[in-house]
Amino acid sequence: MAACTGARFLPGFLIHRSALPRSFVRTCYSATRGSLLINEGTKVICQGFTGKQGTFHSLQAIEYGTHMVGGVSPGKGGKQHLGLPVFNSVREAKEALHPTASVIYVPPPAAAAAIIEAIDVEIPLIVCITEGIPQQCKIGIMPGHIHKEGCIGIVSRSGTLTYEAVHQTTLVGLGQTLCVGIGGDPFHGTNFIDCLEVFLKDPLTKGIVLIGEIGGGAEERAAEYLAKHNAGSHAKPVVAFIAGLTAPPGRRMGHAGAIISAGKGSAQDKIDSLEQVGVIVTRSPAQMGSTILAEMKKKGLA
Repeated sequence: MAACTGARFLPGFLIHRSALPRSFVRTCYSATRGSLLINEGTKVICQGFTGKQGTFHSLQAIEYGTHMVGGVSPGKGGKQHLGLPVFNSVREAKEALHPTASVIYVPPPAAAAAIIEAIDVEIPLIVCITEGIPQQCKIGIMPGHIHKEGCIGIVSRSGTLTYEAVHQTTLVGLGQTLCVGIGGDPFHGTNFIDCLEVFLKDPLTKGIVLIGEIGGGAEERAAEYLAKHNAGSHAKPVVAFIAGLTAPPGRRMGHAGAIISAGKGSAQDKIDSLEQVGVIVTRSPAQMGSTILAEMKKKGLA
């Protein structure tokens, strides 16, 4: 089971999006979706390695079994930290360690530059923990002990509800293949469709839990994608929960993107869109695990 709460960015291309047709940018970015399939062989570096947050969470990752290979802290290159080498730049770390993922624990003023540094040297997967970066994805932090290797793919706009979905699918005995927290900001990297494509193509993922919330049109686009790519007798069971059903229009609820604006983005609109394409939408976050289990049993998958 792999727990990933992060955003991919376009590796190998440091080109302003305004200079390219939108379809070209999306096509190139879509080609990196396979990088989401992290596992015990994923080689991870940490940017902000020797800082308080970098140290704490890197140690947690190592204890979980993550293959941490080193880290980056400018000015501290050549030293050892947590028994691993420290480098002054991501480029130095890549040349020495050949990492396949980077996790970033730096303050907001430096986070965008850290992301760009990792993109520039083509790190395949970039997981940024920092919140409050304009036009980037908000990322949560998953506690390892609630996960269990299994068969459910989880994608969520809410960090806390990701914990709930993971814990519940563990308790009902299904476990998880991959868990991705895409964040709730209006501007982000990885989205529902990126994750759904991975889940639908992955033979180990037998069912899907999708957690959305008010604001924007991401859930509606996910519904359209599922209608085209997850139909028929071999469709994988999909269960969803949409947060914010009682939220008043115009009031932001938590994330910057969680707001009903101009009559669009309501929870009911999202629920209707998902249910129309066969997604089972539970009205209670406490029933995500039991609901996906029931759907898996109907399909003979549990």
